[in-house]
This record gives sequence, structure tokens and C-alpha cells, in this order.
Amino acid sequence: MPVDTMSASLLEALTGLRVSRETHQKLVHFVDLFEKWSRTMNLVANSTRDHVWHRHVADSVQLFKLSPEPKHWIDLGSGGGFPGVITAILLSEYGEGWVDLVESNHKKAGFLRTALMETEARGKVHPLRIEEASNRLETCDAISARALADLDLLFTYGAPWVERNRATKFFLHKGRDYQAEIDNARGRWAFDLVIHSSVIEKDSVILEVGGLARSN
Repeated sequence: MPVDTMSASLLEALTGLRVSRETHQKLVHFVDLFEKWSRTMNLVANSTRDHVWHRHVADSVQLFKLSPEPKHWIDLGSGGGFPGVITAILLSEYGEGWVDLVESNHKKAGFLRTALMETEARGKVHPLRIEEASNRLETCDAISARALADLDLLFTYGAPWVERNRATKFFLHKGRDYQAEIDNARGRWAFDLVIHSSVIEKDSVILEVGGLARSN
């Protein structure tokens, strides 16, 4: 078991989300797989690998807590599985909902497939470029991304899904420079915005975005 293992009670205290013993065991198994694959692959920044539960798992759980009802998610640039695999594991507790994970790097996609299979999570990996994903995946209810691109580009990626389902929302992790990204995006896009302060990382936020439309 990894040194940084977090108990279910501490995870709940940090994020406000209670998970079952079975779900917590799945999260533990995922972190074991993550640490094993990280020895040969760069899944996250090396400086954060020793704190995977706090910096990555709990950070992903808090996003799910903002919209926990079962829905169809698309996770862009899934990389090391945050938040996509974590969301898929949490959805397994409901037996409903789904996550389509988009990851163009085939080695990382292999890790993600293994993680989903061994944790019996509710998701599927699509080894596609993000620009191609909207042609393969028809609709979704929510879009997530973490440490992927600036807000303007993320909106460009997600716009085709919003055009098909106006209720689609974005849930996006952002760091301390988030306000500059918001201001820049306002030049090209109109959108409704709720800013949720991170309970894990100081100066970080999760941006909940709805009603996206191109500005006239």
C-alpha cells in the first residue's frame, strides 16, 4: 500500500464526499497502479508523485463533489487519470453514469485502460487527438480537464458538444492565473461562471462553466 494512502474518513473531511469501503479500495488500487506505471512513464510532475493522494486524488474527488449525480462525462487529456479515472471509479458506486477519457498518447492510454479495467470503473479510453474527439463522441453532460490548456482553447475543444447539448457544463481545474484566462476568454466567448475555491490547493480553483456561446 502506498506510503501516502489516505483513509476514507480523511478523504471525506477534505472533500466533503463520503465513499464506500469498496470504492475507497478501488481508489487505493488505482494509486498502486499509478505508482507502478509512474516508474517508467511520466504521468504527472515528479515533484507531486510523493503526494498523489492529496495533490491528485483528493483534488479530483472535490471536482466530482460539485456535480455528483450520475452523468456522461468527457475528460480531455486524461494523462495520469486525474480527474477522469477518479470520476469513473466514483460513478461505479452509483452503477450509472459514464466517462469517456480522451488521451492521444498511446502509452498513457494503455495505463488508463488498465486502470479502468482493474478498478471496474465506468469509463472507456479513446486514443484520439482532442480535435478529433467531437467527431467520434456525440454528446455529453459535462466536460472535465486538468492542467491541459488555457480556457479559450478548452472552450474551442468543448464547443461542438455544447452546440449539441446546451446543458453541457465544464468543470475545469485552474491555478493562480485563472482570472487572466477568464478575462482573455471573455473576448471570444459568452458564458456563465461559478468559481469554486480549491479545498486542496491554495490559490487554485475549479471553474464551473455553463451556457457557453461564441461572442458576436
